[in-house]
Amino acid sequence: MTRGDAPVVWLIAGTRPEAIKMAPVVQEMRRSGRLEPVLVATGQHPELVDQVLAAFSLTPDLRLTLHRVDGGQPELFSQLVTGLDALAAQRPPAAVLVQGDTTSTVAGALVAFWRKIPVVHLEAGLRSFDLRSPFPEELNRRLVTQSASLHLAPTPTAAQNLRAESVDDSVLLVTGNTVVDAISRVTDRGVSFADTVVADVVESATRGECRLVLVTAHRRESWGEPLTRILSAVDTLLARHPDVRVLLPMHPNPAVQEAVTSALAGNPRVVLTPALPYEQTAAAIAASSLVLSDSGGIQEEAPTFKVPVLVLRDTTERMEAVHAGCAMLVGTDAELIVDTASKLLTDPVQRAAMNARTNPFGDGRAAERTEQAVAWLLGLAAEAPEPFVPELAEVVQ
Repeated sequence: MTRGDAPVVWLIAGTRPEAIKMAPVVQEMRRSGRLEPVLVATGQHPELVDQVLAAFSLTPDLRLTLHRVDGGQPELFSQLVTGLDALAAQRPPAAVLVQGDTTSTVAGALVAFWRKIPVVHLEAGLRSFDLRSPFPEELNRRLVTQSASLHLAPTPTAAQNLRAESVDDSVLLVTGNTVVDAISRVTDRGVSFADTVVADVVESATRGECRLVLVTAHRRESWGEPLTRILSAVDTLLARHPDVRVLLPMHPNPAVQEAVTSALAGNPRVVLTPALPYEQTAAAIAASSLVLSDSGGIQEEAPTFKVPVLVLRDTTERMEAVHAGCAMLVGTDAELIVDTASKLLTDPVQRAAMNARTNPFGDGRAAERTEQAVAWLLGLAAEAPEPFVPELAEVVQ
Protein backbone atom coordinates (compact mmCIF):
# COMPACT_ATOMS: atom_id res chain seq x y z
CA MET A 1 0.00 0.00 0.00
CA THR A 2 1.06 3.59 -0.55
CA ARG A 3 2.21 5.76 2.33
CA GLY A 4 0.39 8.93 3.30
CA ASP A 5 3.39 11.06 2.37
CA ALA A 6 4.03 9.40 -1.01
CA PRO A 7 3.94 11.75 -4.03
CA VAL A 8 0.60 11.70 -5.81
CA VAL A 9 0.74 10.60 -9.45
CA TRP A 10 -2.29 10.97 -11.67
CA LEU A 11 -2.90 8.20 -14.19
CA ILE A 12 -5.40 9.48 -16.76
CA ALA A 13 -7.75 7.10 -18.56
CA GLY A 14 -10.61 8.09 -20.82
CA THR A 15 -10.91 5.14 -23.18
CA ARG A 16 -10.81 1.36 -23.01
CA PRO A 17 -7.21 1.03 -24.29
CA GLU A 18 -5.99 3.62 -21.78
CA ALA A 19 -7.67 1.77 -18.91
CA ILE A 20 -6.14 -1.53 -20.05
CA LYS A 21 -2.63 -0.11 -20.23
CA MET A 22 -2.86 1.97 -17.05
CA ALA A 23 -4.28 -0.79 -14.83
CA PRO A 24 -1.01 -2.75 -14.39
CA VAL A 25 0.82 0.50 -13.57
CA VAL A 26 -1.69 1.35 -10.84
CA GLN A 27 -1.23 -2.12 -9.40
CA GLU A 28 2.55 -1.84 -9.51
CA MET A 29 2.57 1.58 -7.86
CA ARG A 30 0.36 0.29 -5.08
CA ARG A 31 2.58 -2.73 -4.63
CA SER A 32 5.80 -0.74 -4.38
CA GLY A 33 4.36 1.83 -1.95
CA ARG A 34 6.61 4.77 -2.83
CA LEU A 35 4.07 6.53 -5.09
CA GLU A 36 0.38 7.23 -4.53
CA PRO A 37 -1.45 6.42 -7.77
CA VAL A 38 -4.65 8.38 -8.39
CA LEU A 39 -6.60 6.94 -11.30
CA VAL A 40 -8.51 9.71 -13.08
CA ALA A 41 -11.41 8.66 -15.32
CA THR A 42 -12.12 11.49 -17.74
CA GLY A 43 -15.60 10.39 -18.83
CA GLN A 44 -14.71 10.07 -22.51
CA HIS A 45 -15.95 6.45 -22.62
CA PRO A 46 -17.06 5.92 -19.00
CA GLU A 47 -18.80 2.54 -19.29
CA LEU A 48 -15.92 0.94 -21.18
CA VAL A 49 -13.34 2.28 -18.73
CA ASP A 50 -15.27 0.96 -15.73
CA GLN A 51 -15.71 -2.41 -17.43
CA VAL A 52 -11.98 -2.79 -18.03
CA LEU A 53 -10.95 -1.64 -14.58
CA ALA A 54 -13.30 -4.18 -13.00
CA ALA A 55 -11.21 -6.95 -14.59
CA PHE A 56 -8.29 -5.72 -12.45
CA SER A 57 -10.42 -5.09 -9.32
CA LEU A 58 -9.90 -1.34 -9.76
CA THR A 59 -12.19 1.68 -9.72
CA PRO A 60 -11.42 5.34 -10.53
CA ASP A 61 -10.22 7.55 -7.69
CA LEU A 62 -11.39 10.71 -9.46
CA ARG A 63 -14.04 10.96 -12.13
CA LEU A 64 -15.20 13.65 -14.53
CA THR A 65 -18.80 13.79 -15.71
CA LEU A 66 -19.08 15.18 -19.21
CA HIS A 67 -22.20 16.71 -20.74
CA ARG A 68 -21.87 15.91 -24.42
CA VAL A 69 -24.43 17.07 -26.96
CA ASP A 70 -22.93 16.91 -30.45
CA GLY A 71 -20.14 14.40 -29.77
CA GLY A 72 -17.57 16.53 -31.59
CA GLN A 73 -13.91 16.93 -30.76
CA PRO A 74 -14.17 20.64 -29.75
CA GLU A 75 -16.94 19.88 -27.27
CA LEU A 76 -15.07 16.90 -25.80
CA PHE A 77 -11.71 18.65 -25.59
CA SER A 78 -13.05 21.79 -23.96
CA GLN A 79 -14.85 19.83 -21.24
CA LEU A 80 -11.84 17.61 -20.58
CA VAL A 81 -9.49 20.56 -20.22
CA THR A 82 -11.72 22.57 -17.90
CA GLY A 83 -12.66 19.52 -15.85
CA LEU A 84 -9.12 18.23 -15.39
CA ASP A 85 -7.82 21.71 -14.59
CA ALA A 86 -10.44 22.14 -11.89
CA LEU A 87 -9.37 18.83 -10.32
CA ALA A 88 -5.71 19.80 -10.49
CA ALA A 89 -6.45 23.12 -8.79
CA GLN A 90 -7.88 21.29 -5.77
CA ARG A 91 -4.88 19.00 -5.22
CA PRO A 92 -2.05 19.29 -7.75
CA PRO A 93 -0.30 15.96 -8.34
CA ALA A 94 3.49 15.57 -8.36
CA ALA A 95 3.33 14.11 -11.88
CA VAL A 96 0.73 13.22 -14.51
CA LEU A 97 0.99 9.94 -16.44
CA VAL A 98 -0.84 9.90 -19.77
CA GLN A 99 -1.01 7.02 -22.20
CA GLY A 100 -1.03 6.90 -25.96
CA ASP A 101 -2.82 9.41 -28.13
CA THR A 102 -6.47 9.99 -27.27
CA THR A 103 -8.24 13.30 -26.70
CA SER A 104 -8.08 12.57 -22.95
CA THR A 105 -4.34 12.04 -23.28
CA VAL A 106 -3.58 15.35 -24.95
CA ALA A 107 -5.98 17.24 -22.63
CA GLY A 108 -4.31 15.77 -19.55
CA ALA A 109 -0.85 16.54 -20.86
CA LEU A 110 -1.69 20.15 -21.65
CA VAL A 111 -3.36 20.79 -18.29
CA ALA A 112 -0.30 19.40 -16.51
CA PHE A 113 2.07 21.38 -18.71
CA TRP A 114 0.19 24.62 -18.12
CA ARG A 115 0.42 24.01 -14.36
CA LYS A 116 4.13 23.12 -14.61
CA ILE A 117 3.51 19.55 -13.48
CA PRO A 118 5.83 16.93 -15.06
CA VAL A 119 4.16 14.93 -17.81
CA VAL A 120 5.12 11.26 -18.24
CA HIS A 121 4.08 9.83 -21.61
CA LEU A 122 3.42 6.09 -21.55
CA GLU A 123 3.57 4.45 -25.00
CA ALA A 124 5.53 7.39 -26.40
CA GLY A 125 7.04 7.56 -29.86
CA LEU A 126 4.45 5.77 -31.98
CA ARG A 127 4.31 7.34 -35.43
CA SER A 128 2.44 6.61 -38.65
CA PHE A 129 4.03 9.73 -40.24
CA ASP A 130 0.62 10.59 -41.70
CA LEU A 131 -1.48 13.22 -39.89
CA ARG A 132 -4.59 11.89 -41.64
CA SER A 133 -4.23 8.35 -40.33
CA PRO A 134 -4.93 7.61 -37.58
CA PHE A 135 -7.01 10.77 -37.22
CA PRO A 136 -6.72 12.66 -34.90
CA GLU A 137 -4.39 10.39 -32.92
CA GLU A 138 -1.24 11.04 -34.94
CA LEU A 139 -1.39 14.76 -34.11
CA ASN A 140 -2.32 14.05 -30.48
CA ARG A 141 0.74 11.90 -29.84
CA ARG A 142 3.05 14.47 -31.41
CA LEU A 143 1.58 17.22 -29.21
CA VAL A 144 2.10 15.12 -26.09
CA THR A 145 5.73 14.52 -27.06
CA GLN A 146 6.33 18.27 -26.98
CA SER A 147 4.92 18.60 -23.46
CA ALA A 148 6.44 15.49 -21.82
CA SER A 149 9.23 15.49 -19.24
CA LEU A 150 9.72 11.73 -19.51
CA HIS A 151 9.08 9.57 -22.56
CA LEU A 152 8.36 5.86 -21.97
CA ALA A 153 8.64 4.20 -25.37
CA PRO A 154 7.20 0.69 -25.77
CA THR A 155 9.86 -0.51 -28.24
CA PRO A 156 13.26 0.46 -29.62
CA THR A 157 11.57 1.54 -32.85
CA ALA A 158 9.37 4.01 -30.96
CA ALA A 159 12.43 5.29 -29.11
CA GLN A 160 14.23 5.84 -32.41
CA ASN A 161 11.28 7.90 -33.65
CA LEU A 162 11.67 10.15 -30.62
CA ARG A 163 15.42 10.49 -31.08
CA ALA A 164 14.76 11.60 -34.65
CA GLU A 165 12.65 14.40 -33.16
CA SER A 166 15.52 15.46 -30.87
CA VAL A 167 14.24 13.84 -27.66
CA ASP A 168 17.31 13.31 -25.49
CA ASP A 169 18.21 9.85 -24.22
CA SER A 170 18.38 11.23 -20.67
CA VAL A 171 14.55 11.49 -20.62
CA LEU A 172 13.81 8.46 -22.80
CA LEU A 173 13.34 4.85 -21.69
CA VAL A 174 12.17 1.74 -23.53
CA THR A 175 9.77 0.01 -21.13
CA GLY A 176 7.87 -2.46 -23.28
CA ASN A 177 4.12 -2.06 -23.61
CA THR A 178 1.98 -2.47 -20.51
CA VAL A 179 -0.70 -4.16 -22.64
CA VAL A 180 1.45 -7.31 -22.50
CA ASP A 181 1.41 -7.10 -18.70
CA ALA A 182 -2.36 -6.57 -18.73
CA ILE A 183 -3.31 -9.44 -20.99
CA SER A 184 -0.97 -11.80 -19.16
CA ARG A 185 -2.62 -10.94 -15.84
CA VAL A 186 -6.20 -11.50 -16.98
CA THR A 187 -5.44 -14.78 -18.75
CA ASP A 188 -3.96 -16.26 -15.58
CA ARG A 189 -7.48 -16.95 -14.31
CA GLY A 190 -10.61 -18.60 -15.68
CA VAL A 191 -13.15 -16.65 -17.71
CA SER A 192 -16.93 -16.89 -17.61
CA PHE A 193 -19.12 -15.32 -20.28
CA ALA A 194 -22.36 -13.58 -19.34
CA ASP A 195 -23.59 -13.86 -22.94
CA THR A 196 -24.28 -17.52 -23.75
CA VAL A 197 -24.04 -16.89 -27.51
CA VAL A 198 -20.53 -15.46 -27.14
CA ALA A 199 -19.63 -18.30 -24.80
CA ASP A 200 -20.83 -20.85 -27.36
CA VAL A 201 -18.76 -19.49 -30.25
CA VAL A 202 -15.58 -19.13 -28.17
CA GLU A 203 -15.95 -22.58 -26.63
CA SER A 204 -16.75 -24.16 -30.01
CA ALA A 205 -13.59 -22.66 -31.46
CA THR A 206 -11.55 -23.81 -28.48
CA ARG A 207 -12.82 -27.37 -29.00
CA GLY A 208 -11.95 -27.21 -32.71
CA GLU A 209 -15.56 -27.41 -33.87
CA CYS A 210 -15.21 -24.22 -35.92
CA ARG A 211 -12.60 -21.65 -36.79
CA LEU A 212 -13.16 -18.29 -35.18
CA VAL A 213 -12.31 -14.99 -36.84
CA LEU A 214 -12.36 -12.03 -34.45
CA VAL A 215 -13.19 -8.72 -36.15
CA THR A 216 -12.94 -5.21 -34.74
CA ALA A 217 -13.31 -2.06 -36.83
CA HIS A 218 -13.99 1.36 -35.40
CA ARG A 219 -11.41 3.97 -36.41
CA ARG A 220 -12.76 7.32 -37.49
CA GLU A 221 -10.90 7.28 -40.81
CA SER A 222 -12.69 4.01 -41.68
CA TRP A 223 -16.21 5.35 -41.21
CA GLY A 224 -18.33 5.30 -44.34
CA GLU A 225 -17.16 3.52 -47.49
CA PRO A 226 -13.99 1.93 -45.98
CA LEU A 227 -16.05 0.27 -43.23
CA THR A 228 -18.58 -0.88 -45.83
CA ARG A 229 -15.76 -2.59 -47.75
CA ILE A 230 -14.47 -4.27 -44.58
CA LEU A 231 -17.90 -5.64 -43.72
CA SER A 232 -18.40 -6.83 -47.30
CA ALA A 233 -15.10 -8.70 -47.05
CA VAL A 234 -16.24 -10.40 -43.85
CA ASP A 235 -19.45 -11.52 -45.55
CA THR A 236 -17.52 -12.91 -48.52
CA LEU A 237 -15.04 -14.67 -46.24
CA LEU A 238 -17.89 -16.45 -44.48
CA ALA A 239 -19.37 -17.58 -47.79
CA ARG A 240 -16.00 -18.94 -48.91
CA HIS A 241 -15.25 -20.85 -45.67
CA PRO A 242 -18.29 -22.69 -44.24
CA ASP A 243 -16.47 -23.71 -41.04
CA VAL A 244 -15.66 -20.11 -40.10
CA ARG A 245 -17.64 -18.13 -37.55
CA VAL A 246 -17.15 -14.45 -36.83
CA LEU A 247 -17.23 -12.67 -33.49
CA LEU A 248 -17.53 -8.90 -33.84
CA PRO A 249 -17.61 -6.77 -30.67
CA MET A 250 -19.16 -3.48 -31.79
CA HIS A 251 -17.78 -0.06 -30.92
CA PRO A 252 -20.37 2.11 -29.10
CA ASN A 253 -20.36 4.79 -31.81
CA PRO A 254 -23.86 4.79 -33.39
CA ALA A 255 -22.53 5.19 -36.94
CA VAL A 256 -20.33 2.12 -36.54
CA GLN A 257 -23.11 0.05 -34.97
CA GLU A 258 -25.58 0.95 -37.71
CA ALA A 259 -23.14 -0.04 -40.45
CA VAL A 260 -22.26 -3.33 -38.78
CA THR A 261 -25.81 -4.42 -38.04
CA SER A 262 -27.00 -3.48 -41.53
CA ALA A 263 -24.28 -5.56 -43.16
CA LEU A 264 -24.00 -8.62 -40.92
CA ALA A 265 -26.90 -8.94 -38.47
CA GLY A 266 -28.73 -11.42 -40.70
CA ASN A 267 -25.85 -13.89 -41.00
CA PRO A 268 -26.31 -16.87 -38.62
CA ARG A 269 -22.54 -17.44 -38.37
CA VAL A 270 -21.86 -13.90 -37.12
CA VAL A 271 -22.07 -13.02 -33.45
CA LEU A 272 -22.49 -9.29 -32.89
CA THR A 273 -21.98 -8.13 -29.34
CA PRO A 274 -21.30 -4.95 -27.41
CA ALA A 275 -17.70 -4.43 -26.39
CA LEU A 276 -16.61 -7.40 -24.31
CA PRO A 277 -15.07 -7.21 -20.84
CA TYR A 278 -11.32 -7.33 -21.15
CA GLU A 279 -10.82 -10.84 -19.82
CA GLN A 280 -13.42 -12.10 -22.32
CA THR A 281 -11.66 -10.28 -25.15
CA ALA A 282 -8.43 -12.03 -24.18
CA ALA A 283 -10.17 -15.40 -24.25
CA ALA A 284 -11.68 -14.62 -27.65
CA ILE A 285 -8.29 -13.69 -29.11
CA ALA A 286 -6.76 -16.88 -27.73
CA ALA A 287 -9.53 -18.98 -29.32
CA SER A 288 -9.28 -17.30 -32.73
CA SER A 289 -7.64 -18.63 -35.85
CA LEU A 290 -7.33 -15.14 -37.27
CA VAL A 291 -7.96 -11.53 -36.25
CA LEU A 292 -9.09 -8.74 -38.57
CA SER A 293 -8.71 -5.43 -36.81
CA ASP A 294 -7.91 -1.74 -37.01
CA SER A 295 -7.27 -1.69 -33.26
CA GLY A 296 -3.79 -0.85 -32.07
CA GLY A 297 -4.26 -2.84 -28.87
CA ILE A 298 -5.12 -6.08 -30.62
CA GLN A 299 -2.01 -5.76 -32.80
CA GLU A 300 -0.06 -5.80 -29.53
CA GLU A 301 -2.11 -8.48 -27.75
CA ALA A 302 -2.55 -11.17 -30.41
CA PRO A 303 1.18 -12.06 -30.67
CA THR A 304 1.02 -13.28 -27.06
CA PHE A 305 -1.35 -16.03 -28.30
CA LYS A 306 0.43 -16.53 -31.65
CA VAL A 307 -2.69 -15.47 -33.57
CA PRO A 308 -2.08 -13.70 -36.92
CA VAL A 309 -3.54 -10.22 -37.38
CA LEU A 310 -4.64 -8.59 -40.61
CA VAL A 311 -4.48 -4.86 -39.96
CA LEU A 312 -7.43 -3.08 -41.59
CA ARG A 313 -5.44 0.09 -42.20
CA ASP A 314 -3.13 1.42 -44.87
CA THR A 315 -0.52 2.42 -42.30
CA THR A 316 0.30 1.36 -38.77
CA GLU A 317 2.44 2.91 -36.09
CA ARG A 318 3.06 -0.60 -34.78
CA MET A 319 5.30 -1.92 -37.53
CA GLU A 320 7.09 -4.11 -34.99
CA ALA A 321 4.29 -6.66 -35.44
CA VAL A 322 4.71 -6.58 -39.22
CA HIS A 323 8.49 -6.90 -38.95
CA ALA A 324 8.13 -9.79 -36.51
CA GLY A 325 5.90 -11.53 -39.03
CA CYS A 326 2.77 -11.68 -36.88
CA ALA A 327 0.72 -8.97 -38.65
CA MET A 328 0.07 -7.86 -42.22
CA LEU A 329 -1.27 -4.56 -43.54
CA VAL A 330 -4.27 -5.12 -45.81
CA GLY A 331 -6.08 -1.77 -45.62
CA THR A 332 -9.79 -1.71 -46.44
CA ASP A 333 -9.68 -3.28 -49.90
CA ALA A 334 -12.30 -6.04 -49.76
CA GLU A 335 -10.63 -8.31 -52.31
CA LEU A 336 -7.22 -8.08 -50.60
CA ILE A 337 -8.76 -8.77 -47.18
CA VAL A 338 -10.59 -11.85 -48.44
CA ASP A 339 -7.66 -13.25 -50.43
CA THR A 340 -5.12 -12.74 -47.63
CA ALA A 341 -7.42 -14.13 -44.95
CA SER A 342 -8.28 -17.16 -47.11
CA LYS A 343 -4.61 -17.96 -47.64
CA LEU A 344 -3.99 -17.91 -43.90
CA LEU A 345 -7.04 -20.07 -43.23
CA THR A 346 -6.09 -22.67 -45.84
CA ASP A 347 -2.27 -22.67 -45.87
CA PRO A 348 -0.79 -23.99 -42.60
CA VAL A 349 2.75 -23.12 -43.75
CA GLN A 350 1.91 -19.46 -44.26
CA ARG A 351 -0.02 -19.37 -41.01
CA ALA A 352 2.91 -20.90 -39.13
CA ALA A 353 5.20 -18.26 -40.61
CA MET A 354 3.11 -15.57 -38.92
CA ASN A 355 3.44 -17.06 -35.46
CA ALA A 356 5.82 -14.80 -33.52
CA ARG A 357 8.36 -16.57 -31.34
CA THR A 358 7.86 -13.91 -28.69
CA ASN A 359 5.71 -10.82 -28.44
CA PRO A 360 7.81 -7.95 -29.88
CA PHE A 361 5.92 -5.43 -27.74
CA GLY A 362 6.92 -6.51 -24.28
CA ASP A 363 7.98 -9.09 -21.70
CA GLY A 364 5.38 -8.47 -18.99
CA ARG A 365 7.60 -6.12 -16.95
CA ALA A 366 6.58 -2.78 -18.49
CA ALA A 367 4.51 -1.71 -15.47
CA GLU A 368 7.45 -2.41 -13.18
CA ARG A 369 9.77 -0.31 -15.35
CA THR A 370 7.16 2.46 -15.52
CA GLU A 371 6.87 2.66 -11.73
CA GLN A 372 10.64 2.74 -11.39
CA ALA A 373 10.98 5.43 -14.06
CA VAL A 374 8.40 7.72 -12.44
CA ALA A 375 10.04 7.20 -9.05
CA TRP A 376 13.38 8.15 -10.62
CA LEU A 377 11.87 11.27 -12.19
CA LEU A 378 10.56 12.36 -8.79
CA GLY A 379 13.86 11.70 -7.02
CA LEU A 380 12.77 8.53 -5.22
CA ALA A 381 15.13 6.18 -7.07
CA ALA A 382 18.84 6.59 -7.68
CA GLU A 383 18.67 5.57 -11.32
CA ALA A 384 16.25 4.67 -14.08
CA PRO A 385 15.51 0.99 -14.72
CA GLU A 386 17.21 -1.10 -17.38
CA PRO A 387 15.35 -0.86 -20.71
CA PHE A 388 13.28 -3.53 -22.38
CA VAL A 389 15.17 -5.28 -25.19
CA PRO A 390 12.98 -7.50 -27.40
CA GLU A 391 14.30 -10.89 -28.37
CA LEU A 392 13.25 -10.41 -31.98
CA ALA A 393 15.44 -7.95 -33.85
CA GLU A 394 13.47 -4.93 -35.01
CA VAL A 395 13.89 -3.22 -38.32
CA VAL A 396 14.17 0.52 -37.85
CA GLN A 397 12.89 2.46 -40.85
